[in-house]
Amino acid sequence: MLSPEQFFGFLAAAVLITLSPGPDNLMVLSIGVAKGRIRGMAFGLGCALGCLTHTLLAVIGVSALIASSPTAFNALKIAGGLYLIWMGAQAIRSRGGARVGGAGLPEESSGRLFVKGLVANAINPKVVLFFLSFLPQFVIAARGDANWQTAALGVTFTLQAAVLFGLLGYFSGSVGQWLNRTPTASAWLDRIAGAIFIGLGLRLIVAR
Repeated sequence: MLSPEQFFGFLAAAVLITLSPGPDNLMVLSIGVAKGRIRGMAFGLGCALGCLTHTLLAVIGVSALIASSPTAFNALKIAGGLYLIWMGAQAIRSRGGARVGGAGLPEESSGRLFVKGLVANAINPKVVLFFLSFLPQFVIAARGDANWQTAALGVTFTLQAAVLFGLLGYFSGSVGQWLNRTPTASAWLDRIAGAIFIGLGLRLIVAR
């Protein structure tokens, strides 16, 4: 088990990292505003649960292999970037899909957005490397079973991310009431959200 000092110290650091501006925050905010609070929360939950993949990788040591292999890292980086670009292209092509609950407009289900968030986070190589470098800092070797401690820390990170992303999706979704009254702004918001996805994808591909 984690000691109270170990747990709360890690939790404080995890919350600060999750709240800092980053790709996940932008994506959850974009989906919440464009599709409504329920879909924003679903996407955020998917992003959070994607952390379990990285926790598993950290526990079994695969992350170390990725970190030490430029070929594996570049392949995963390109795959993650292409996926974000694809999501951005879909948003731009939706032609007003940012309208919340609009009749006759195509709407993705919460389940589909949950899966998108899950995949977007799970294939992000920067999160793999983050978990590989972040989690071990809070593992106390003297307490034994480093793998269990790593797993517990990863689950803790996932749970706090689910809560914070859920809140972000919930409050960003309230903007949808205004979007329903302004169709033109709704269409432009989808284009802006798509551009954000594409920009994040390109940055992920070209980043050193």
